Amino acid sequence: MVDLSGKVAVVTGAGRGLGLAYAKALSAAGAAVVVNDVDPVVAEAAAKEVASVGGFAAPAPAAVGTAEAADKLVGVAVDEFGRLDAMITNAGVLRDRVLWKMTDDDFDTVVHVHLRGTFTCARAAAVRFREQGEGGRIVVVGSPAGQRGNFGQTNYSAAKAGIVGFVRTWAMELERAQVTVNAIVPVAATAMTETVPALAPYAAALRDGQPLPPFARRALAFGSAEDAAGLVAFLCSVEAAGITGQAIGIGGDRLSLWTHPEQAVAAYADGGWDADAIAQAWPTVFAQHHQTVGENLPKAPR
Repeated sequence: MVDLSGKVAVVTGAGRGLGLAYAKALSAAGAAVVVNDVDPVVAEAAAKEVASVGGFAAPAPAAVGTAEAADKLVGVAVDEFGRLDAMITNAGVLRDRVLWKMTDDDFDTVVHVHLRGTFTCARAAAVRFREQGEGGRIVVVGSPAGQRGNFGQTNYSAAKAGIVGFVRTWAMELERAQVTVNAIVPVAATAMTETVPALAPYAAALRDGQPLPPFARRALAFGSAEDAAGLVAFLCSVEAAGITGQAIGIGGDRLSLWTHPEQAVAAYADGGWDADAIAQAWPTVFAQHHQTVGENLPKAPR
């Protein structure tokens, strides 16, 4: 059903891992793909690998984050293939540290690549889509850390939460131009997830070519990068034309739809709330609705 023949997509951070899997899935569905990586050698090798799957790919080495880099990626798509139909913003870095040890550079580097890089690439794509007048697809990449928080990832969690926040605004702004905007929230064996203690043994198993148990694939929604790639191809297809403004989880055997933030409970006081009134009401009205933080991963059965 999913046929992307004649479509052109840009995938940032596509040199390896999830980005490479996304690019290959798009290529396998018939799209021409602009393959971005910060390393020119890696971008060139990845483009050849992507082309071997579908037929058309062009490397575009650039450090994602600046407007100039975003414009370059769109320019490569137009120069090489004549148009742009989809922008997938996957590029990212990690600088994990607890709050009191995180430096300004740790924070700024991650926010620059993830949050600003998503913004600049999506903006460049939106400009091109509006010029073409034929709609388009923007697929941004979130994370469970952005949805739930994660210890030691102030910068990453904030950037990923902001990326999903982009989606809700851009879906409204670009609706008239027939551009859909969605976030995916993947969980897969990558360099980023290998450091998570609960996932590390399964990532090692995948590296060794061992099949994952159902617990990993279902309860943890954990699998290979390829397990998460089909969602990107689907969201870039005509079959997904009516889907926009969503955050969609994928990993292992699980496909899920995340809710947007909503009020858990509300109460009202005539004339408003002073500190004493809040202190009196909180234990009985609000305390039982406190929200959890962090990923509450289930433990493997023994």
